[in-house]
Amino acid sequence: MNPNIIEIAYIVAAALFILGIKGLSKPKTAVRGNQLAASGMLVAIVVTLLNSSVVSYEWIVAGAIVGAIIGATLAVKIQMTAMPQLIAALNGFGGGASLAVAAAEFIKSQPASGTLAQLTDHAVGGGMGTFAMIATGAAVFIGAVTLTGSFVAFAKLQELIGGQPKGFPGMKAVTAILLIGSISIIGYLTVDPTQTQLFWVMVAAAFIMGILLVMPIGGADMPVVIALLNSYSGIAAAAAGFVMGNSVLIIAGSLVGASGIILTQIMCKAMNRSLTNVLFGVMAEAGEAMDADEVYAGKVKASSPEEVAMLLETARRVVIVPGFGLAMAQAQHAVRDLGDSLEARGIEVEYAIHPVAGRMPGHMNVLLAEAEVPYDKLKEMDDINPTFEQTDVVIVIGANDVTNPMAREDKGSPIYGMPILNVDKAKTVVVVKRSLSAGFAGLPNPLFAKDNTLMLFGDGKTAILELTKSLSD
Repeated sequence: MNPNIIEIAYIVAAALFILGIKGLSKPKTAVRGNQLAASGMLVAIVVTLLNSSVVSYEWIVAGAIVGAIIGATLAVKIQMTAMPQLIAALNGFGGGASLAVAAAEFIKSQPASGTLAQLTDHAVGGGMGTFAMIATGAAVFIGAVTLTGSFVAFAKLQELIGGQPKGFPGMKAVTAILLIGSISIIGYLTVDPTQTQLFWVMVAAAFIMGILLVMPIGGADMPVVIALLNSYSGIAAAAAGFVMGNSVLIIAGSLVGASGIILTQIMCKAMNRSLTNVLFGVMAEAGEAMDADEVYAGKVKASSPEEVAMLLETARRVVIVPGFGLAMAQAQHAVRDLGDSLEARGIEVEYAIHPVAGRMPGHMNVLLAEAEVPYDKLKEMDDINPTFEQTDVVIVIGANDVTNPMAREDKGSPIYGMPILNVDKAKTVVVVKRSLSAGFAGLPNPLFAKDNTLMLFGDGKTAILELTKSLSD
């Protein structure tokens, strides 16, 4: 195919990517936006495969078949509760792909004799030029950090390892040494690209650095980490695009990297974190451990679906706060039915959405959209917080950390300063939860012991279904 036609097709693909992202900014246009972006990727892939530089289609076809089978299986089998860890894994695979592409280009650039004399700034004689080496180093380093960091995040979300921050004395110093050392190696390789041993040392350092960056981050901060790793995967892809000389890969990677950074900044604001701390893996450090028995100390009041139904019967305004407990119980449809039942009685119903509720950005929005809850009833934290004092009943379903008053009141708490949903200001708070166990941040929640709080113990879906039935009776 004519190279000019390829570039024009890449421009069309890039335009579809941009229109797709624009569509994703609104729920009503999100499906169309996703389709536009997918169409752009299809155009880019087809045109790339028609490029005369492709020397073997056998491996490409084999990879496409294997990937399609894995992707289709995941799409059909994956539960919404596992979506955060799937996103983390996909970010890791994206970084790993960029790492593999850039490393392959580096290996291919090595001259048979391995002498520096054969290399020039313009890669004459089979070598890699200065700019190409910098791009390769960036793609490999960021890709490797993304790969291992994403799988540590996956392990935390899957609870293969604990969600608590983990580390050792001097971890920050080791991370800084690995960063400086990796940058120094990339700089040296621009002068002498034949030092393949140093290249692999840098890869190993980046792998270790990815682990060290995510291990000290607590489970409550995972939504921020996922957004950041998404950005890293985009930056790695853009760098790989420079290595390959592929304009559409540069554009797509830049879009993902930029949108990921913007989303990370939004998440940081929601978590009261600084972007600098996130970039270097410095997240909320734990204060003194708080004894749950001391917090609750016989103050917790258990209730029943019948008692809560009587409260709801006389309410005029009800706010439902979804959290990861709702996702675990797959209670979104039951919650929608409860909301419909309340509205049929003339009760105003809204849903309070914390930006980091669940374990990935937008987790609750996706769940409630799946249950066809009208999007105009989903209220963001800044909009809903001033209205809690005029709310008769708040129903909290597993949203532990994002309703924890310790974020406002306890300066020694690791979540202190994080904006929360001020549900405790409502007249009555009903917390639907299996037990008094701590949330992903590992902290007790003084909300459970407040005078205006009732605990409705049980599985989220079962409890809501029983509550709806009691209300109907």
